[in-house]
Amino acid sequence: MQNQSLDIPLHDIKPLVEVSDNSLILFIVLVLVGAVLILGLAYLLFMFLKRRKKESRRKDAFAALQGVDFKDAKASAYAITAHGFIFADDSHRTKAAYEKLLNHLAPYKYKKEVNAIDEECRSYYEIYVGMIDV
Repeated sequence: MQNQSLDIPLHDIKPLVEVSDNSLILFIVLVLVGAVLILGLAYLLFMFLKRRKKESRRKDAFAALQGVDFKDAKASAYAITAHGFIFADDSHRTKAAYEKLLNHLAPYKYKKEVNAIDEECRSYYEIYVGMIDV
């Protein structure tokens, strides 16, 4: 009887079929798309933080420019020059005003002993600070 059980034909089992395997290609594509998305988000975050830092730098420079103390003429001339440079390229008007201000501040910067800053130079300083948009 055992011989008969081995000779039973099997009708419900089909032969093996070759199945195409695209999982590696799909995985690589998903990894690349994910990497591009992550790099894009990192770039956008970097640009946002860079822009925010630039605006903060302008605000800090404007606050320092407004708070210049004219007691020490030499230090205030250097401070006005350094902080005013950030706003010089805003427009052609601010650039011209900054150059006039630099011309009036030049005698106070390069000498060992300087006098107090005169009223004409202070008025150019006030005009320049008034022109700045933060």
